[in-house]
Amino acid sequence: MPSRLIVSRQLADLFRLLAHADRLRLIEDLRGGEKDVTGIAQSLGLPSTRVSQHLALLRAHRLVEERRDGRNHYYRLARPDLAGWVLGALPFIDIRQQLEDAAHIDTARALWGEAD
Repeated sequence: MPSRLIVSRQLADLFRLLAHADRLRLIEDLRGGEKDVTGIAQSLGLPSTRVSQHLALLRAHRLVEERRDGRNHYYRLARPDLAGWVLGALPFIDIRQQLEDAAHIDTARALWGEAD
């Protein structure tokens, strides 16, 4: 029983970490491969400082890895299948009733599926 408790707590910590729209978008963006902060910021339309903060948190939890090339820092998913795992959660959200145009979820699924 204690091992189930430990695992459930670790999963809850992971879910809390992923419970931010910017971090989910960042994970999706890194699914296509390695990028630097500026590239991620431009791709997501976020300030570089905000992207850096999210990357630091994801790196601290070993979900993202960093590679340095001189002054440049490049980031990639430590486990690329994480993005697919997140995509697998789409059927569990009941967004189709909340959106007038249910195509949003289909568009997201198609975009996330492109990087396979």
